[in-house]
Amino acid sequence: MKLRLTGHDYKYAVEQVMLALFPDQRPDYSPDSGTTGPEGLRAESRLSYGHTYAQATTIFYRGNKTNRGTARVTRKKLTGKLVSDRQLQRIIKQSFFRAALPFTDSPPVWGSLTGIRPAQIAAKALKSGKNADSVISSISRDYYVSPARAEMCVRAAQTAAALEKTLQPKDIALYIGIPFCPTRCSYCSFVSNSVEHSYDLTEPFTGTLLREIKDTGDAVSRLGLRVISMYIGGGTPTSIPAEAFETILSAISKSFDLSHLREYTVEAGRPDTVTEQKLEIISRYGANRICINPQSMSADVLSAIGRLHSPEDIITAADLVDREKMRLNMDIIAGLPGDTPAGFKKTLDAVLKLKPTSITVHTLSMKKGSRIKLENTTIPGGADVKQMLDHASERLRGKSYELYYLYRQKFTSGGFENTGWRLSGNEGINEGIYNICMMEELCTVLALGGGGVTKLVSREGRIERIFNAKFPREYISQTSKREEKLKKIMEFFS
Repeated sequence: MKLRLTGHDYKYAVEQVMLALFPDQRPDYSPDSGTTGPEGLRAESRLSYGHTYAQATTIFYRGNKTNRGTARVTRKKLTGKLVSDRQLQRIIKQSFFRAALPFTDSPPVWGSLTGIRPAQIAAKALKSGKNADSVISSISRDYYVSPARAEMCVRAAQTAAALEKTLQPKDIALYIGIPFCPTRCSYCSFVSNSVEHSYDLTEPFTGTLLREIKDTGDAVSRLGLRVISMYIGGGTPTSIPAEAFETILSAISKSFDLSHLREYTVEAGRPDTVTEQKLEIISRYGANRICINPQSMSADVLSAIGRLHSPEDIITAADLVDREKMRLNMDIIAGLPGDTPAGFKKTLDAVLKLKPTSITVHTLSMKKGSRIKLENTTIPGGADVKQMLDHASERLRGKSYELYYLYRQKFTSGGFENTGWRLSGNEGINEGIYNICMMEELCTVLALGGGGVTKLVSREGRIERIFNAKFPREYISQTSKREEKLKKIMEFFS
């Protein structure tokens, strides 16, 4: 799509709403402002300032047809660069959305609202004293969000607020990243290495991680921080040998005071990596929550996405978790290649029979590095994905699950969302602590291992991010960066 910006350079804001409305389009800022034919799309986004208001105006063209959209904010609200940037980007998005909406096939359920954390808008409104119904109405009105999605924002915000009330100033969460998988799924762009092709890296990676665990544990102890949540993710952590995995869990227990832990989660996403031996080790070191992620219970869909296990393997793994009496989370994905609304419903029904304490419903994200994207694989359309997600919400509520967290990603099929659901009354705010804290930025998350992202959060709301090296070889070699990270952590809390 041809784009021209006048009076501002908020490219990212314009591109976000463009992708929400026209997922197949890509921005083109070349000087030629002409159309590319009778159906050529182009837009002019302008920002101007009057005495009282800052106004955003978008003129949208499709062939010979045009439409104008405007939005404005009082200049009194433009206080400081950060606040001003947010306010101006908001009206730019709204003006673009209003101008382009008549040229879309159907309005997106998230309207003009973009960004990863839509619940934060609801959280801010609720903290100001507004009730839930009025917040739902204002989000629907101001951002053109469907009432069902606006309600999701409020429910997620309420859950986060309940958890936040229980947090103490020095509470933190820990994340350990083990970026290895048995194979790489066709939808995946995560930095993970197939164990069969990089087995030689597991031993040096483990050695490096052990050093980082000890050094970080020392820093946490000196700072007097309390670890309330532990999450071991990846990749698939359980894809490495049992001996290496036990060594890591042992180092964690020795390096950190885990007496304040409220939740200890281990991601064992691939059921073909779950064994009695590994589950016994996980349980022995105190983990109380396991993630087994079938994504689909259809053999054909599993084959299409490059998974080597069967639906029966998923059931076997879930039974093993049940024997260890640990809480079970399961992930499924709406919009996978070869799936249909009817097939997705069967997947959800099969997962519900296993009685997990929480279920995460993802929307397929078309990441640039994924095989689905590179090979231009056919996937279900937006209407089918909507049907899948709407069914999931209705069915899960009917089975006494409640939405506890929500986030969005770029390039999802139909522009939809990812949601976490937990059984009502299931230890309440002790289910999904890491997910909520990370997504809603309620407390510091220290991330160790490959691809880990440390998020330092102050009580005043200041946030700093520190990124570990993504690839195992880089992680192993970058000693100085880990030392620099520890120094930043100490300075932040000092």
